[in-house]
Amino acid sequence: MESSHVVAARPAHLPQFTLRLSSTRNGARLARRLVEQQLASWGMPYDTEVSHAAAVVTAELAANAVTHGRLPGRDFRLSLLRLPDVIRIEVTDPRPERVPPDAPLTGCCPIEAQSGRGLLLVAAYAERWGCEAQDVCTKTVWAEIACQGRFRGTAPSTR
Repeated sequence: MESSHVVAARPAHLPQFTLRLSSTRNGARLARRLVEQQLASWGMPYDTEVSHAAAVVTAELAANAVTHGRLPGRDFRLSLLRLPDVIRIEVTDPRPERVPPDAPLTGCCPIEAQSGRGLLLVAAYAERWGCEAQDVCTKTVWAEIACQGRFRGTAPSTR
């Protein structure tokens, strides 16, 4: 697992899904369900390890956007990109000054704590993850989940 501050350029010809969601608990919950649904439509069934990992990572990134990256009246953006060997999940929020640590600290959260373990889960499920503040108004936290061609059907379309 690796943390980085570089967001790769998006190839326009690969399948992707992007949606703005309300910066609420319901918006975060919907993000997780939409990722599962989109992966299923791309040929990755709900009951696979990759779908589960993507759902957990999405839930954590969306929850962080809603909890730490929220500004009243501003939404967060969920993007999902299907690359040949990874699923890239990106969550963009309006708080570029609230950047997560480069790596989650192990042992930072007591077992009984109600929060604080989200990035540990992201690091556990993701091949790589990172954050970038691309402008003065937003930051994007991203994670890549390995899928090594586990989609049913053909390779990603070039449409």
